[in-house]
This record gives sequence, C-alpha cells and structure tokens, in this order.
Amino acid sequence: MSDDGPTGMAPLVVGVVPGQYPEVLRAAATLADGLSAPLICAYVDEASYLVEWDPARLAHRLSLHPDADDAEIRAVTQELRSVAGAACDGLGVAWTLRTLAGDPARALGRLAAEAGAGMIIVGTPERGLGHRISEALNGSVAAWLSHHQNCPVLIVPAPELGPARLPRTSGPAGSA
Repeated sequence: MSDDGPTGMAPLVVGVVPGQYPEVLRAAATLADGLSAPLICAYVDEASYLVEWDPARLAHRLSLHPDADDAEIRAVTQELRSVAGAACDGLGVAWTLRTLAGDPARALGRLAAEAGAGMIIVGTPERGLGHRISEALNGSVAAWLSHHQNCPVLIVPAPELGPARLPRTSGPAGSA
C-alpha cells in the first residue's frame, strides 16, 4: 500500500520528537516541497509498546505508564502538530502526523514500509553525556535505520554549537 500524494510521489517519513532541533523538520519539509511529495511526521511514544501490528493501521499498544498516558500523548501530539504546521504549511507541503508505539527505529521502519515511503528522515542524537549514555544503552535510531532499511535514510546532523554558531557581539580579537 502506498500513501502517494496528489502528484503520485511516494511520501517521505520524518521522525519527530518534542524539543527536537528544528533543522530536522525544516530539512524534511524543504525536501518534500522540492520533490512535491507528502510528508508523514511520525512521533514514537517510547512509553508504550506494541502488542500487535496490523498493516490496516490498527496498532494495539499498551502503556508502560497507563495513569498518565492519554493526556500526555494528546499534549505531545498537539505540540508536534503546531511545530509541523509551522514548518510545512508555509511551503505548501501536504503533511500528516502519526503517533506510533514501541521501539522508535522499528516503528519508523514499519511505517515507511507500510506507506511505501521514498525516504526516512531522522536527526542525529542530541549532544551531551546523557544522550550518549542513552544511545549506548538503547542504540541509535539513525544507525539502526541506516543498516536495516530498504529505502534511503537521510540523517540530519545536529546544529553546530561552537563559536561558528554564536552571534558576534564585537569585532575580531585585537581589532580597534
């Protein structure tokens, strides 16, 4: 099954998470616009796990935290809808938001296969020790996808946070 848009182009799938650096969604929207392809924004709720997968889009999930599940998911998806709309609507890109459950890499891979996606777009892990430890324990979504997918995977790098990205407040050192 394919979710080809009005132009017949295969959709692009982009992994989105709250607080993600905007370059990922911006790159995905720009690419979708250039290809006249629809964009499927996919958020994977890691606090849920998949108990059954049905290609007819009936995914049955159970929450690891059932008391806080529905309200938190609604708040997160509303935030992501707003962010995706801001990135896509100005370009005229057709987009949807899907909430998935389970392991992020495998969930994105399943969605891409089901939708007949032309590409999966993800960001690199955030910088910092906490994210490195998480990546070491859980693995990298980008790395898993790049090794296990049949469609291309675009990995958008984290923005450079060094002096090149900092605004200048004065001229170069030593200038008068």
